[in-house]
Amino acid sequence: MDTVTMAESLGGLNGFLLHFLAAVVLVALFSALYVWITPYAEFRLIREGKVAPAISFGGALLGFVIPLAGAISESVSFLDMLVWSVVALVVQVLVFLALRSCCAGLCRGIADDQRAPAILLAVLSVAAGILSAACMTY
Repeated sequence: MDTVTMAESLGGLNGFLLHFLAAVVLVALFSALYVWITPYAEFRLIREGKVAPAISFGGALLGFVIPLAGAISESVSFLDMLVWSVVALVVQVLVFLALRSCCAGLCRGIADDQRAPAILLAVLSVAAGILSAACMTY
């Protein structure tokens, strides 16, 4: 059994902190961009107790975080991780825009707290995120 010293265990702490802070910033940027492109005010609606905006936003967030985690674990450098994170962000935006153009009334339905369009958007967002993560492997 190999023994590891405390200094060896903490040797990757700087890399962890760099990637974790970058991930937090990227999630915040994704959230800001996502709520900016949607025509309804997710957070206001969620504060009012509406479930549909929470479902759709939660799905989009998971759809971004899944490939972000893959980019962090699979990237060969910090810049590589940033590039693939932006790709994951673009994929999520495209999923929303494509579904919005295909499904008339999607946004109105979510704003009116209809769960069916919110669940559809959330499931497609997560599915796109899983596929994005799978495609990011080298």
